[in-house]
Amino acid sequence: MQYDIPWVEKYRPQSLDELVGQTEIVKRLKSYVESRNMPNLLFAGPAGTGKTSAAVALAKELFGNNFEHNFLELNASDERGIDVVRTTIKDFARSLAFNADFKIIFLDESDALTADAQQAMRRTMEKYSKITRFILSANYSSKLIEPIQSRCVIFRFKPLAKEQIIKKLEEIASKESISLNKDALDAIVYVAEGDLRKAINILQASSAYSRTIDADIVYNVASRANPEEIRQMLKSALSKDFASSRNFLNALLYKHGMSGEDVLLQLYKEVLNTQEISEEKKLKIIDAIAEINFRIVEGANERIQLEALLAKLVQL
Repeated sequence: MQYDIPWVEKYRPQSLDELVGQTEIVKRLKSYVESRNMPNLLFAGPAGTGKTSAAVALAKELFGNNFEHNFLELNASDERGIDVVRTTIKDFARSLAFNADFKIIFLDESDALTADAQQAMRRTMEKYSKITRFILSANYSSKLIEPIQSRCVIFRFKPLAKEQIIKKLEEIASKESISLNKDALDAIVYVAEGDLRKAINILQASSAYSRTIDADIVYNVASRANPEEIRQMLKSALSKDFASSRNFLNALLYKHGMSGEDVLLQLYKEVLNTQEISEEKKLKIIDAIAEINFRIVEGANERIQLEALLAKLVQL
């Protein structure tokens, strides 16, 4: 099947009303559209929650179809040094707006800016505040220096709820003539973890396998194990059946091609969601997972460390 553009771009919101799962934020942004004025904004939150879409949609509603003349979008992770602030951003900031009272500079992933670049930008934001507004997007707002944060109105974007992701996926599946069963939707939501962009990408990748998508296809595309396999491994270890739990681990590593960190992240999630384990035992298991994760990150052999984790669970 031929795709003209990625579905993430194809179904990107074109107006604030189309933004998914951020009702309160949309209300606040619409007040700026009505007043035809706005302060500097800081969009903070996890990936795939609509920060970039909100910035572009806001610019379209403020400036109309020719919004590109008054809207500059930069990705700070690509251009993160002081030079981009002194040249590209400063040159655009001091130019006059086209048929509007002000322009907008949208700096995506602004938490990747170096400390020197942030110091240079705070002065630019102040000096050209009459004709230029800034919208900063960051996954971690704490990485921005305090003077920049104090110059912005902060909007906190939250991960999307299960129902909101499912509704959007069903809408896309209907337009693309794809059959999605409930297990497939639940699997995509499980893997996406509130990230709508990831959910749409998984849906598009799964549709290349089959026009009828089930949970197995989703987990295969996402290189994730079925949660039931993780639960079986955990159950075997806690039942003192080390050999069986190790067989499940082998399947995760070699059948699904998962990394050690992927296994630990899924195991952590299943421990929290399992009702049969007491709270006291959950604390001990999470402590063991954290220790093994640290060892793997530091360079230890992941296969040995994962088996050591299973041995600890058996001893519990």
